[in-house]
Amino acid sequence: MDFNNPAALETLSQWFLQSLSPDPEPRRRAESSLSAASTSSGFALAVLNLVAAGPVDEQIRLAAAVHFKNHLRSRWSPSSSDDLPIPEAEKNQIKALIVSLMLKVPRRIAPQLSEALSIISSHDFPKAWPSLLPELVSNLRSAADYSTVNGLLAAANSLFLKFRHSFDTPALRLDLKYCLDGFAAPLLEVFLKTAQLISANATAGSPDVLCPLFESQRLCCEIFHSLNSIELPEFFEDHMREWMTEFRNYLTTTYSPAIEAEGTVDALRAAICENLQLYMEKNEEEFKDYLKDFASAVWNLLTTSATTTSRDHLTITAIKFLTTVSTSVHHSLFGSPEALQQICESIVFPNIQLRDEDEELFEMNYVEYIRRDIEGSDIDTRRRIACELLKGIALNYKEQVMAQVSMQIQRMLALFASNPGENWKAKDCTIYLVVALAPKAGTGGAASGYLVDVESFFASVIVPELQGQDVNATPILKAGALKFFTVFREQIPKPAAIALLPDVMRFLGSESNVVHSYAANCIEKLLMVKDRAPAQAPGSNAVNFVPRYGASDINPIVQQLMHNLFAALQFPDSQENPYIMKCIMRVLGIAHVTGELAQACINHLASILAEVCKNPKNPTFNHYLFEAIAALVWRSCEKDQSLIVVFEGCLFQVLENILVNDISEFWPYAFQIFAELVEIRKPPLSDSYMQLFQVLLTPETWKKSANVPALVRLLQAYLQKVPNELNNEGRLSQVLGIFNKLISVSSTEELGFFVLNTVVENLHYDMIAPYIGTIWNVLFLRLQNKRTVKFVNSLVIFMSLVLVKHGPGILVDSINAVQANIFGAILQQFWIPNLKLISGAIEVKLTAVAATRLICESPSLLDASATELWGKMLDSIITLLAQPDEYKGDLENDTPDIHETAGYSAAFVRLHYAGKKEEDPLKEIRDPKEFLVTSLAKLSALAPGRYPAVIEKYVEPSNQAALLQICGTYNCAIV
Repeated sequence: MDFNNPAALETLSQWFLQSLSPDPEPRRRAESSLSAASTSSGFALAVLNLVAAGPVDEQIRLAAAVHFKNHLRSRWSPSSSDDLPIPEAEKNQIKALIVSLMLKVPRRIAPQLSEALSIISSHDFPKAWPSLLPELVSNLRSAADYSTVNGLLAAANSLFLKFRHSFDTPALRLDLKYCLDGFAAPLLEVFLKTAQLISANATAGSPDVLCPLFESQRLCCEIFHSLNSIELPEFFEDHMREWMTEFRNYLTTTYSPAIEAEGTVDALRAAICENLQLYMEKNEEEFKDYLKDFASAVWNLLTTSATTTSRDHLTITAIKFLTTVSTSVHHSLFGSPEALQQICESIVFPNIQLRDEDEELFEMNYVEYIRRDIEGSDIDTRRRIACELLKGIALNYKEQVMAQVSMQIQRMLALFASNPGENWKAKDCTIYLVVALAPKAGTGGAASGYLVDVESFFASVIVPELQGQDVNATPILKAGALKFFTVFREQIPKPAAIALLPDVMRFLGSESNVVHSYAANCIEKLLMVKDRAPAQAPGSNAVNFVPRYGASDINPIVQQLMHNLFAALQFPDSQENPYIMKCIMRVLGIAHVTGELAQACINHLASILAEVCKNPKNPTFNHYLFEAIAALVWRSCEKDQSLIVVFEGCLFQVLENILVNDISEFWPYAFQIFAELVEIRKPPLSDSYMQLFQVLLTPETWKKSANVPALVRLLQAYLQKVPNELNNEGRLSQVLGIFNKLISVSSTEELGFFVLNTVVENLHYDMIAPYIGTIWNVLFLRLQNKRTVKFVNSLVIFMSLVLVKHGPGILVDSINAVQANIFGAILQQFWIPNLKLISGAIEVKLTAVAATRLICESPSLLDASATELWGKMLDSIITLLAQPDEYKGDLENDTPDIHETAGYSAAFVRLHYAGKKEEDPLKEIRDPKEFLVTSLAKLSALAPGRYPAVIEKYVEPSNQAALLQICGTYNCAIV
């Protein structure tokens, strides 16, 4: 299309009109036409001209402006090679027009062009667009009205935001200097000029006159913040008094109710408080002379501030500023008893009161309420920020704050006691205070750090709420009590907690989504509590924790608990409640669920899975659903093999539907559940399993990278369960083909070794022997072309596994068959240097034992010509075994805290309860240290005097000392 032709503008106009059609057919045609035209030179400029065309309908112009903005986002500096960039000449024309057009278009369209300008400037400003800042300043000084002024200030604000968020670099500072040189003085001019106009119109000015002026000042304050974000510029330091004088005026002046009601003054005050906060954090020394006046002004503003939601932002930013002051060297401003009392009574306590807006959120949007209340997204709420102020003051005046808060708690509890039905909010406020001011976990919060005696408060204030028979009465109060139990779960004695579990279970039947969610969350978190276990061995550095609650604690109530949990999923808006499903998962991972209860649970879970397959929209819930299935399969079938057939009957159809209907986000989960079912099944496997095995071995199955880890997990299960099946129909060749593909890519090389290790662990050597040369060739070629530490470590583990399974002779001879005497080079260049880098308890044991056998049994290492290699290998073995316990591997965690997933992605999500149970290939060897020194003692007895000299020459002195210590521990001697 020739965009210079006037008819092109009309065509574009029709396309944009049709793109707004409610009828999908013309809308799709128009979108397709626009997409095709967007690749042509001149398209972006033509769309901009359409936006500027006055006679064209405003709806069309707005649609064109939105399209223009999005087109620039993808084509100005394309990140994908599929998107053609806008030609430079066209870019220059757009940059020459956009500022003037932004000031001329209607108010609804201007923000879209402002965003488009911001997109361009993020790539080109200032180096490739040196004319932009002078153009903005020129227009700012000649602007005839505040609509234009504010448009220009908004554009400038978008330019300078990068100074707040970008990493501080020399290049960024150069850009900042350029902006300061060009804009700092004009900014102050506009700010002071506007201040004079506000002052002249303050008494008689109407909202129509004053509100644009206040908006202008707010934008100036936003720019002030950006330009001061990295450091205090010289210009702003020189003119600090002018800025601070006006800032204080706006904080201390009260305008007419009509003006105040508009909210623009409060928005300005909030921006000022953010600037004060910035100066306190970055420029405290230069700002200190103004601090007392501002602290007083903000304080007074808060004591008179209304509790309406329209003032939330101002209240929060103001309290944040006071909190920063309270934790600084100037905390004495709040140190007097009168000041502390006034802060508590006039600022803190009023702002932690439950408001109508909180009740509405509780009832109408339980997801958001929970997100704020227990997931920590409430940092910008009045309640949370008021408590942060209290914590800040308590850093220096702890006893005084504790006394004030304790008195307030007593007053509120007394108020509640006088009329519980009317004054339940007072008790809610009490619970909130105690929970909010509790010491954080890991901060060493001893009992003295709490506002109250936790056990006493729990018994007198919380337990009565939990034992209330009406689960639907005062739901916010019930939610607060459950939250208290959850937060203080580690401080509540086990007998008291166990006794209250039936009461907590009842709240799963509450009609309030928040209450039954909190009940599920409380039970789930309670089952996660761990206590420090006694040290298992003298001198051990390892810290072990054991679960406080086990199967014996919940088995007596598990039937009723599971009934209540599944029933809670039937409430409106809780059909996919992640807190309930996480609790189900946790209970199934701990309790002994067998017989009819296990059948009922798997029926429920399979039914839920079939339902969510229709529209997978809640990734967190769905992850916990699959974890629950995996936990039930693992725990129940382990104890009752007869359940396997029942579980297969429930799960096979829905899992096969996932594969057949290409529900791709569930494929990795399905493969992991299949792997678990294969592992618990006794061979021979049924035809259904073997058909799946055939599908697993086809190359097409492995094309989606997100499925590969789960497919490897399933392949390992088959190799472990039916290794002899690999003799049939060339299956071992197919498996090794999969290994070859995985090992060739860095991101999947470790998975390739998982496959290879499982083959070696489970197949007889006569099955592997025809392929072993090819395997070594593949590995050594990869080693030669693309060597990484991770790959070499995996190779060392694999060679160690071959050695312990089939002996040193087969390992050495099969490697040397690839190339004469190559084993010595592999040993010297890779095995010895990397042995000391191995981690993981099973891996350390395996590689240490394999290396010990190599130096004590292999003729190639016992030959006199290999003395140096022998000594260096021993040195690496000692280094490996001398690592502290905590570096040797992953601690087994029976009840992991499985983190939520933000959404479906190409990344693999592992199911903990369906994870491969690590098998120790050397169960017969208890301790690799003992194995080392007893093997060396036997070897040295055959050639007395030879090995001490080698050890002295090639083993590091620190490792010689470590070896002597190990010998002493196991009463062995190297002679």
